[in-house]
Amino acid sequence: MTDPRKNLPYDDDPDVRYLAEHTDLSPLQARELIEKHGRDRKKLLEIARTMKAEG
Repeated sequence: MTDPRKNLPYDDDPDVRYLAEHTDLSPLQARELIEKHGRDRKKLLEIARTMKAEG
């Protein structure tokens, strides 16, 4: 089953908005991270912090 939130505009997807607001990621980066790793916010925040440290 596909996730209906995948087709939402970036600003309408609560997980994309949350990740973009709580990290230095752009909404596009947040969407890509969610597509790759799922919607576990704790896991996504950990990955985003690693990306920030590398960048």
